[in-house]
This record gives sequence, structure tokens and C-alpha cells, in this order.
Amino acid sequence: MSIHQHDSLDKLIVIGDRVLIKPKASPDKTRTGLFLPPGYTERETIQSGYVVKVGPGFPIPMPMEEDNEPWKQHQDQTRYLPLQAKVGDLAIFLQKGAIEIIYNNDRYYIVNQNAKLLLERDDFTLGD
Repeated sequence: MSIHQHDSLDKLIVIGDRVLIKPKASPDKTRTGLFLPPGYTERETIQSGYVVKVGPGFPIPMPMEEDNEPWKQHQDQTRYLPLQAKVGDLAIFLQKGAIEIIYNNDRYYIVNQNAKLLLERDDFTLGD
């Protein structure tokens, strides 16, 4: 991905539990050697690609506080439980659960948490 393409993605805001994925050109094998069965491409039910943007996660409403201090500014009452996916992960996902878009002449998928099957991360450590 060129620097110009990366800068243009900064304008996109991914919502909620979704991620933006750039599909792989050759989806039959991951970079560390996980083979995907040849039949899956014929059925077009499973796709793989690299996560390029991640949404904030699952919304969790904050507990309601009593309004004893009306002079206080009310802040956003939503917190988020972060997603497992990180930028750079290889994601294997169900294509039927994804929305395909074209942005600046490149194909991407918007994928929600339920459609992701597996993540592959190069820098995986015990704490992740």
C-alpha cells in the first residue's frame, strides 16, 4: 500500500465492532504457512485479508449517575470494549458476513466481529 493510499484511509472512521480489511491477492496460503483448502475459493464463503483499520469495539453504556451537579458538562456516556483484531493482522472471515466496498480504486471489506473466524499476528506474544 502506498503512502498516498494510507493517508486517504485516515479519512475513514470504522464504526463499532467492525474492521476494514484489504483482501489478499493470493488467498490460498497465509504468510506463516496456514493453508486454506482449495474448495473454499470455489464456494466463495471464506476470504482472507489484512486489517487496515479497526473500530472502537463493542459499546458498553456507562452507569447513570445522579444529576446532583447540573453545572458539570455531560460527557459521552459510551465506553467501548476493544476488539481482538489489530492493524496488520491477517484475518480469515466469512465473505457472506462482509460488505465489499471500493475506495480510491481499491477493494476492501467491512467485516463485523461475528464474521471473523481467525486472526494471524506476526508479533504475537503471551500477553496479547
